[in-house]
Amino acid sequence: MIPIARYRKRLLLLITLLSIAVALAWPRPLTEHVPLGEQQTVQTEQPLVCVHTLLENEVHETKIKRSLQLTRELGASTIVQFFPWAYAEPAQGKYDWFHADRIVRHARRQGLRIIARLGLVPAWARPSTSDAPTTLNFLPEESFEDFARYAGAFAERYRDAVDAIIIWNEPNLSFEWGYRPVDPAAYTRLLRASYRQIKAANPDAQVLAGALAPTLEQPGSAAGLNELDFLTEMYQAGAAAYFDALAIHTYGFRDPPAAAPAPKRLNFRRAELLRELMIANGDADKPAFITESGWNDHPRWAAAVRPSQRSAYTIQAFNYAAANWPWVEKLCIWALRYPADLLSYPDNFTLISADFTMKPIYYALQNYARGWERHENLWLPPPRES
Repeated sequence: MIPIARYRKRLLLLITLLSIAVALAWPRPLTEHVPLGEQQTVQTEQPLVCVHTLLENEVHETKIKRSLQLTRELGASTIVQFFPWAYAEPAQGKYDWFHADRIVRHARRQGLRIIARLGLVPAWARPSTSDAPTTLNFLPEESFEDFARYAGAFAERYRDAVDAIIIWNEPNLSFEWGYRPVDPAAYTRLLRASYRQIKAANPDAQVLAGALAPTLEQPGSAAGLNELDFLTEMYQAGAAAYFDALAIHTYGFRDPPAAAPAPKRLNFRRAELLRELMIANGDADKPAFITESGWNDHPRWAAAVRPSQRSAYTIQAFNYAAANWPWVEKLCIWALRYPADLLSYPDNFTLISADFTMKPIYYALQNYARGWERHENLWLPPPRES
């Protein structure tokens, strides 16, 4: 016979283990009941200022709200936010908008404009076997219409909140195209299908093409294709009829913002080479959005600059764009914050650390956007807003 004390201990252990198993298996409420708060308005003197947020993988609603509050307090009127297809349509034809809804409602309550980036393929829409698995960026041509229907459903649901939608991300890189040879003509067919669905759902939405990565890869490279050749081939495939604006990624690397562009050099003004291609192909009237940009100040990354240079170059870049790029609607910095620190050089692209510590670059950009640079206390954090 088992002694009573030992029996109780075993019973308690069994109950504990069963409780843990039930807690892990049972559907738990996902909402934290975080209040939206009062409607806010962004106070800014620099409407170009925009940041790329990464809230799609943020679990806690309180952190979503805090990130968007800090965006408003920064003086950025616009965010670029990724809305993964794989999250929204885990089973074909069955949408789950929970996470997207809460990002959108908090962004709207903070007074922010949203540029939505769409991508990431659910398992049901891509081939995958144990012998030949595919990545989340692998979108087979037979699933183009499925993706387009998602884009249309997204445009319909958020027609009052989202007025600009980017189709895919950096399709000129093999990694972003499912580790396949990049294909400007295929991307153009995806763009065409998505454009038609989005315009049917919301004729006023701007469809943004490209979001092309700055790279020097030449034809035949396994890594991808430089964005100049990729955009040229997009135009040859008829892409002009299927986008309202071009999304451009342009980083400074080690060059100052005013450094002249060249086909074989990566720097901030490389965006001007893409603009020249737009003009040459009859798209001079279309605007562009710089949806990723910035400098990195990691102490051990070869393409980084010093922290003081990063702050100075960022402000100089906004001044340069405001004075010389009337065709650019927004200049969006990569990135506001990561949900978790990566403990590597990408952390030094952010304005805020994962624990919400604001970096000097945040305050420098805030001083610029809010017009505080003309006053004293340039490098001192201002009083925190409510």
